[in-house]
Amino acid sequence: MNLWKTLRLGGAALIAALALGIAAPEMAAAQETPAPAAEAIAVEAAPATVTEVVEEEAAVEESTIDSGDTAWMLVSTVLVVLMILPGLALFYSGLGRSKNVLSVIMQVSTVAIIGFITWALWGFSLTFTEGPANAFVGGFDKFFLAGIGVNQPSSVLSNIPEYVFVSFQMTFAAITAALAVGGFAERIKFLPLVIFAILWPLLSYYPLAHMVWGGGFLAEDGALDFAGGTVVHINAGVAGLVGAIFVGHRLGYKKEPLPPHSLVLTYIGAALLWVGWFGFNAGSAGAANGLAGLATVNTLLATAAAAFSWIFTEWVTKGKPSGLGFASGVIAGLVAITPAAGFVGPMGSIILGLVASPVCVIFCAGIKSLLNYDDAYDVFGIHAIAGIIGAIGVGVLTAPQFGGTAGWGLEEGQTYDIVAQTITQTFAVGVSIAWVAVATSIVFIVMKLVGLRVPKDVEQEGLDLAEHGEAAYHS
Repeated sequence: MNLWKTLRLGGAALIAALALGIAAPEMAAAQETPAPAAEAIAVEAAPATVTEVVEEEAAVEESTIDSGDTAWMLVSTVLVVLMILPGLALFYSGLGRSKNVLSVIMQVSTVAIIGFITWALWGFSLTFTEGPANAFVGGFDKFFLAGIGVNQPSSVLSNIPEYVFVSFQMTFAAITAALAVGGFAERIKFLPLVIFAILWPLLSYYPLAHMVWGGGFLAEDGALDFAGGTVVHINAGVAGLVGAIFVGHRLGYKKEPLPPHSLVLTYIGAALLWVGWFGFNAGSAGAANGLAGLATVNTLLATAAAAFSWIFTEWVTKGKPSGLGFASGVIAGLVAITPAAGFVGPMGSIILGLVASPVCVIFCAGIKSLLNYDDAYDVFGIHAIAGIIGAIGVGVLTAPQFGGTAGWGLEEGQTYDIVAQTITQTFAVGVSIAWVAVATSIVFIVMKLVGLRVPKDVEQEGLDLAEHGEAAYHS
């Protein structure tokens, strides 16, 4: 009985083993072969992945943005910010009296930050888009920076993102209005200054920048302005003069000495302006290329020539070269080369620097006194006059026979006409002066509604305490 049970169990185990042996190869084959559904999914997914890769590669190939150029323009933007804060703020505050140091810093800084904001709100659009009155001002398409994508190439410089171009040009708008403050500093109220910061770019900076850089009628006429001789310096200089006339003289003007309270601050400010100006001029090449290199060497040489020319003029006429003269010469050279930085050769830049300073000395030391206007920090005498010299001088010195680039270059078979270009440049300068004078006058008429200048007792005490409730120095 026990033997029979044992035989039955053994037979059942043998049959089970045979069954597993037969089934195992089929199970293995089933495991090695993917399920039809999974295989279909894999086949469908593969083409989609390849398509995405191809599309991404095509997008990269189609993009015109250059990372090297973008990096340089970002650096240039920061350098121009350095020109304003702290460069210009220190330069001007050193030229003022100690009781007005903070007021000058606050005025420059406040005008600049308002300029940043309004540029994003409407300034960029009014400057660099087309509008119904396109000869004079742009349109409304990019109000509030509408329609700009993160990786969208600039409509003006396709090798950099639009936001980078917006930022770079934003600094130009801000510093131009801030420069004008030096003409009427140390006696203007803070409230009308805020009104100036909002209204003046609307009537003066944005239209003139559009006329020259944004496709307006001066651009169509062929006017050359590499980095802002007309747009920035003549604009700011004439505005400073008009403002000085509207606001009137500082108390004690021509009756008592009004010397700079700290030439050290002024020197530091001038040095920072020179460093930042490489972003201003070389950055206006719009790329990290040979044109930026030309603008760099010209910014070095013209500034050095003008600084030497100014102190040499003082040495001859007054017997002593001064530190204030050196700082003033630095600014005169920087201004003079600005419209010509990428258009003239290195020798042309030296000529502009040597010529600019003596003429500026005449206006700052002679013409200002003769015409009896109180341009406090010589905004007109340096920025407008050196800007005019550079803007007209580029018409001559950009000629190939003088080592220049013939403006933006010549097509095959063309020749450069010095006389015709110089006439074009002179016309652009004349239009700029007239436009800015009228626009600034309108703005100051509006500003007068709230009162332009502080009371006499406040001016005698100093604007730092009266307008801002603090002092720069404590004894």
